[in-house]
Amino acid sequence: MSETREVDHICPEIITQTPELLSIFQYIHSVVKSLQPILITGEPGTGKHLVAQCIHETSGLRGDLVRVDTARLDDQGFSETLFGVAKGASSEIEADIPGKIDEAAGGTLYLDEIGYLSPGTQLKLLRLIQYGEYVPVGAETPRRSDAYILTSTNVDLWELQRAGGFRKDLNFKIRTHHVHVPSLRERIEDLPLLVNHFLEEAAQTFDKKKPTPPKELFILLQTYSFPRNVAELKEMIFEAVERHTSKVLSLDVFKEHMEREERLARERGFNEPSPFRVFKNLPTLKQASHLLVEEAMRRANGNQSIAARMLGISQPALSKRLKTEAQKTE
Repeated sequence: MSETREVDHICPEIITQTPELLSIFQYIHSVVKSLQPILITGEPGTGKHLVAQCIHETSGLRGDLVRVDTARLDDQGFSETLFGVAKGASSEIEADIPGKIDEAAGGTLYLDEIGYLSPGTQLKLLRLIQYGEYVPVGAETPRRSDAYILTSTNVDLWELQRAGGFRKDLNFKIRTHHVHVPSLRERIEDLPLLVNHFLEEAAQTFDKKKPTPPKELFILLQTYSFPRNVAELKEMIFEAVERHTSKVLSLDVFKEHMEREERLARERGFNEPSPFRVFKNLPTLKQASHLLVEEAMRRANGNQSIAARMLGISQPALSKRLKTEAQKTE
């Protein structure tokens, strides 16, 4: 495959040529100067932190971007980490302990995974966003903050709000502007760009010559759902390059990874509804078998090895089935 040039845009850390993502960058450019809160949503591994970095850099703020993983913090931990601890809060505290809000002065405070905040913590966050005020642990008077607030989550806050798990006023406040990062499944056209980028990065990491990806790799990757998105693709490529020994990259690592993840998914149980629910009359087993084989071959672009992996059978078994069907139609 020939080298694919990365598309230039205002977020160079995000490698894409997908129109949906490119339009998001235009949206960021048009709203960021207002310094109003932006909520970033998307599945795990889609790169929400890169979007936050892009927003911060586009804002022109001179301070730092400070990221806080709120999912790991309880109410007390959130207050201490974010707002700091005042001198005298206990006999052991002899001086103010700055919080992340202090580090973000003149810059951006990025609160990651806010869907897991307790009700008490949500109220503290609302006060910070609405009034720019916070109270360090052990202090009596509020302090002011000029930090720009960004938040992100991989859960549906509307659904959480309806269930009573998230404040309505906070939900509206944090999403003055909203950016949704599409999954890798929704930006398959970015696979060549991403693969090329991660191959170069992995080759540098392992001090190896950049391997050549076989053309079958892109067909294979298009058949996979990528539940952990771009982060999972990077993990797969780094493992493949680490184990790489010849000029052309082997497909084995990718197939092993997919089979392992799909096996784990089967063991956990599928949550997706049956695709046959829309059928008024069910197809016969023979018809269903024929349709499955036909669809697998279409998705695999005629590659029997990849189609067989999708169907959970061996390549010789698929080849025999195809020959049998071909003979019946002659």
